[in-house]
Amino acid sequence: MLTVEKIGGTSMTALGDVIKNIILFERSGEQLYNRIFVVSAFSGVTNLLLENKKTGAPGVYHKLANYKDFHTPLKQLITRLKQINKTYEGLGLNIAEADRYIETRINDAQTYLENLANILASGYVGKEGILQAAREILASIGESHSAFNFTNILQNMGINATLVDLSGFHDHRALTIDQRIKKDLAHIDFSKTITIVTGYAKGTEGIMREFDRGYSEVTFSKIAVAVQPQEAIIHKEYHLCTADPQLVGVENCFPVGNTNYDVADQLADVGMEAIHPKASKPLEINDIDLRIKNTFQPEHPGTLITREYICDKKRVEVITGTDKVIMIDIYDPSMVGNVGTDFHIMQLFYKFGVSYSFKATSANSISIVIWEKDYNKKLIGELEDNYEKVAVEKMAMVCLIGSNMDQPGLLAKSATALAQKGINIKSCGFALRMVNIQFLIAREDFDEAIRALNKAMC
Repeated sequence: MLTVEKIGGTSMTALGDVIKNIILFERSGEQLYNRIFVVSAFSGVTNLLLENKKTGAPGVYHKLANYKDFHTPLKQLITRLKQINKTYEGLGLNIAEADRYIETRINDAQTYLENLANILASGYVGKEGILQAAREILASIGESHSAFNFTNILQNMGINATLVDLSGFHDHRALTIDQRIKKDLAHIDFSKTITIVTGYAKGTEGIMREFDRGYSEVTFSKIAVAVQPQEAIIHKEYHLCTADPQLVGVENCFPVGNTNYDVADQLADVGMEAIHPKASKPLEINDIDLRIKNTFQPEHPGTLITREYICDKKRVEVITGTDKVIMIDIYDPSMVGNVGTDFHIMQLFYKFGVSYSFKATSANSISIVIWEKDYNKKLIGELEDNYEKVAVEKMAMVCLIGSNMDQPGLLAKSATALAQKGINIKSCGFALRMVNIQFLIAREDFDEAIRALNKAMC
């Protein structure tokens, strides 16, 4: 059957395991083909190009954006990518070809970036569009590098592999991402080749502008919609588990066998992404099943996510959460009976581009939870100008998530599990459909709360 498969950056770095566990596992001859692989950059490369996703440490992009020397970091990048190339020599990578490829690509990118920097320095053009173009150019390098190496290795193994570079580096036609995908895949007979596709795709809408660092999964999703595979598969370095094995212990959790796209959205909302929400929607709408597999356990079927799945027993499927949120509590005695207060507050959040993941209301107050990274002093300032009291507190959120967990006593059981560990619930809530029950607690209680709920529920 035709499959579209996505390989993440951590898995791509372990390219030997990818070849053994994904490409060759229980396959030979024609069984190797009829698969399209969308690949991420090798682990850490996009951090060097843009910025560190976790720490925010600046990459090449920020040098250019701040009118600093970006040529030296680009030269250092060539050296680093050549070092990465060297690590795959034992797999059969042609080092001379790989080094030449990345030198040419980065030198071409440098020419584009120099032109952008000159335009930027002139002061005649707004920064936003120029910097966005620079971000797109830099982002494309990582996936082009990994896709070239992967294809080269497979070809040198005697496997028919076709490289599809969607970065459109020397294609100046104004194509949307969907148009580029359709054009670049149109000539390929998937039954006779393994198709390796870059996770970055150039388009008039700008994939970085639309999706930022989640772009490779969006490319994966768009390709799946275009070719309508029997299944879409994402290969990660871990299973989608009932709880975090590092917190509760491997022996106290297990991989989730089946779930639905609604649950996947709930997981993404608290940072436990099975798939980027904007990538999952097209798959869900087109009724394409998604499987999440562990790269390092190829014999395990993984987690199958479908549109219609409902667990046959009432139970919690996943216990997860985050300790990187803050709660903004807005109090004003004039709220009671006043129509439009909530609307006005949401207008301020919209003005500053801040999204929330939880909201609770009472007669005179509204509590809203946002990601700590989205904290905005100007937003808080405007809220303080309009309402009597605004309090901001760092918190953690723990969640019970499942496709069929609406049962008497669930809330009491979970609250009791937390109380027995001396954990105070500062706020909690769930929507009528009860797919996600959220508890707000002190940050220092997060790990213990996950363990307590896992023991009580799973």
